[in-house]
Amino acid sequence: MIGTVLTLKQLEALVWVAELGSFRRAAHHLNTTQPNISSRIAGLEGALGVVLMQRDARAITLTDKGRDILAAAHEVLRAAEQIVEIAERPDLVANRLRLGVTELVACTWLHAYLRRIKAAYPALNVELTVDVSRALDAELQARRLDLAIQTAPFATPASRTIPLGAFPYIWVAAPQIARRLTGRHSVADLLPHSVLTHARHTQAYVEFINHINAQGLSASRVVSSNSLASCVQMAADGMGVTLLPASLVTREVARGALARIDVDWHPAPLQFAARYQAETAARYLDVVADLAVEAVAEQGGDGSE
Repeated sequence: MIGTVLTLKQLEALVWVAELGSFRRAAHHLNTTQPNISSRIAGLEGALGVVLMQRDARAITLTDKGRDILAAAHEVLRAAEQIVEIAERPDLVANRLRLGVTELVACTWLHAYLRRIKAAYPALNVELTVDVSRALDAELQARRLDLAIQTAPFATPASRTIPLGAFPYIWVAAPQIARRLTGRHSVADLLPHSVLTHARHTQAYVEFINHINAQGLSASRVVSSNSLASCVQMAADGMGVTLLPASLVTREVARGALARIDVDWHPAPLQFAARYQAETAARYLDVVADLAVEAVAEQGGDGSE
């Protein structure tokens, strides 16, 4: 029987050493020790009578035979997951999900999403990274994330991209400032106040600065922040007019801590997507990625009116 020659744990070790490029990182991901991973790989090579990878001080390189066996290992592990699905035992999926999200997701619908993941796969461990979209893009490309929920444009390709909708921006300020800005206004009308915006590298900031420059206006009162949560608090404290995603300030506007300002210019809405490399992903990742769509809908979508 094939089970006396090789095991799923050996194939799993091969997949993650190849994916992460390190026995140590594979051991961490699989919640075991580096000697255990080495033993599994050595056992697989011994049972099959082939060399799967070349090791040196700086890199691990698969042999030609190793690459072919790696592709087959992915298929075998996905087939094993299918058996679990047929048996209707999602509780047996005890993998580690490396999930990356932006701050906007973390501040809005992340908890609803994590609850859905926990309900679908009770034993799945989520390792969370919160960062800017371009950093998540790099981590996904380097295979240090399994799933990234981020904003376009994307610098690197992913074989599956699930659109999560457009998240528009709105202008808000503390009520005492908003009362002085009733009616419709241009961006020029806002500049006597400090204008709090997204971080400098973001698409919204670039569009805003380009608009100001095109109008011949001064950007001296524009204050950028790497923290969206800080922008919300500064706006509520009356420190200026703020350009923020509508979904981020829904509760503050509803309870009167912030008020909307009618401005004749807005940057393009944020386009969110869930992205991963489907050709090497575990089967459960297809379900987890689709759950993001449900989580957005549960929270009322993009937060626009």
